[in-house]
Amino acid sequence: MAETHHTDMLIVGAGPAGYTAAIYAARAGMQPLLVTGMQPGGQLTITDEIENFPGFAQPVQGPWLMEQMREQAEHVGTKLLYDLITEASLKQGPDAEGYFHLKGDSGDLFLARTVVIATGAQAKWLGLDSEKKYQGAGVSACATCDGFFYRGKDVAVIGGGNTAVEEALYLTHHASTVHLIHRRDSLKAERILQKRLHDNPKIKVHWNRSVREIIGEGSPAVVTALELTDTQDNTKTERLAVDGVFVAIGHSPSTGPFRHEVLCDEEGYITTQPGTASTSIPGIFAAGDIQDKTYRQAVTAAGTGCMAALEAERYLAEKKYGA
Repeated sequence: MAETHHTDMLIVGAGPAGYTAAIYAARAGMQPLLVTGMQPGGQLTITDEIENFPGFAQPVQGPWLMEQMREQAEHVGTKLLYDLITEASLKQGPDAEGYFHLKGDSGDLFLARTVVIATGAQAKWLGLDSEKKYQGAGVSACATCDGFFYRGKDVAVIGGGNTAVEEALYLTHHASTVHLIHRRDSLKAERILQKRLHDNPKIKVHWNRSVREIIGEGSPAVVTALELTDTQDNTKTERLAVDGVFVAIGHSPSTGPFRHEVLCDEEGYITTQPGTASTSIPGIFAAGDIQDKTYRQAVTAAGTGCMAALEAERYLAEKKYGA
């Protein structure tokens, strides 16, 4: 039977941003309720080793880090519900008692005086079975996260926009050779980025090529090569030896039911007021990759989760609700 949940703070999403917001809110006595969504832990659940999250001298596993955050959030008083928010009535503001109304896939109704949207973003993938097979074993969507593991090795970046070129340039600090694979004969990236790319002797551009297959060997199997197809003559293929593949064809914000409720940019990312986690609606906050298309790091997501919780606490105080 469907239930109705009342809370001073509803957090939607269980990644670094959501868990951090929950930790701060719980310690402030706000008794937050966190709805995990379809993928508790977010993108870090498919991240093998993390070396750049502060506080750990040795690499840690992404799923383990998310489990630690979950346990910490629950330990300080967060209540977790494994549900998915499918409807949100935010535009019209809170009801007479100060509650925003949201509905879960379970049928449960959530009445919240503040809401933190921390549903993240998902990397766009090529859609190959081999790509999924080698995620964490040579296939990545984040050069900043994983580039260090390819020091002195040959890697490939797939894409032709700003993200792909920026990833390729970043990887030159680690890899010996960076192959940029683009299905067209010109890049979509900004001209200044294109100039930096072409001026870098470590980068080799492969025009009019698409990835047909990602090849791996060994036990456990890791990426060893790419099979490329000529996009102008699909009968021509070639093999390119690489140690790692970075897919950089963009991200999709997981805006879901919030897309038409709060102000978003043209790509669907939630717009927040500069230097804050506040959205276009007072009492509604956004944290993590759902509003950050620039950095997309676990540590920055956690930082904005903290900001959202502190701002929500101030909002409640001003409204004289609970906290």
